[in-house]
Amino acid sequence: MIKPLVIGLWACLVTLAASYAGAYWAAGLPPKAKEEPFLAGLEYRRVDPINIPMILDGQIRGYVIAKLVFTADAATLRKLPIEPQIFVTDAAFSEIYTNGRVEFGKLSKYNLAEIMSNIKNNVNAKLNAPVIQEVLVDGLNYIDRTEIRALANRMTQPAEPRAVRQIEPSTH
Repeated sequence: MIKPLVIGLWACLVTLAASYAGAYWAAGLPPKAKEEPFLAGLEYRRVDPINIPMILDGQIRGYVIAKLVFTADAATLRKLPIEPQIFVTDAAFSEIYTNGRVEFGKLSKYNLAEIMSNIKNNVNAKLNAPVIQEVLVDGLNYIDRTEIRALANRMTQPAEPRAVRQIEPSTH
């Protein structure tokens, strides 16, 4: 009867000693460096296409369709509480709508470097940090109002039936 009691007491003491030794050993080790699961460096993010109306004399003359990409530090992007795409979209819309300098009836060049720089500076000012490194143009198009109406008319009109040609069976 005493033998099982001594074996149980011995098992409890060994377990307590092992737990104490393990905790003491773990406390003495320096903390592990946190591993970065992502590659460090710049990250490219696409912004959804932005449709900006061009208004002249109180009428919409057409739309500028802008597709943008921005670069930012990957570590900084992960720390942000909100996605910066929203701010890039807002800054791009404001910049192109107010300072787009679209001259109707004329095909002219934009100063894209200045526009992209203004977008970057406006976004960084709203985020209170230099988050955005660069804003790049993926696509920039202008669609005239008449082209939009012509396209809409083509889509709403039923297709004309085509004549079906009879194919004669081949004789071999």
